[in-house]
Amino acid sequence: MSNLATAQKSWGAAMPAWVGALARACDETSQSRTAKEIGYAVAVVNQVLLGKYKGSLSRVETQVKAVFMGEMVDCHALGEIPALDCEAWRKKPFASTNPVRVRMWVACRECGKGGAK
Repeated sequence: MSNLATAQKSWGAAMPAWVGALARACDETSQSRTAKEIGYAVAVVNQVLLGKYKGSLSRVETQVKAVFMGEMVDCHALGEIPALDCEAWRKKPFASTNPVRVRMWVACRECGKGGAK
């Protein structure tokens, strides 16, 4: 049975689009590779597809939308940017040697996590 069929069976009509995107990504490669791409363990991906994950679905959803659905966010400093770029900027440490890095560090701290669209 495909990952998409498993997710559809587990979630039924209530299956969110992002779970479908996760399942299709697993079908295209593997659960292991997909898990690595979104920064989670294979067990998490499997449990999400089965509708049994007890952790924060919103965090998994955010990663799936950014990696597999091309989600954009409204950056306070740069305007609309890919969610993956937003995440990369948020992870960078403060560096006073570059004015763009300083501006982005301040903007990311004010924003918190990006305004998903």
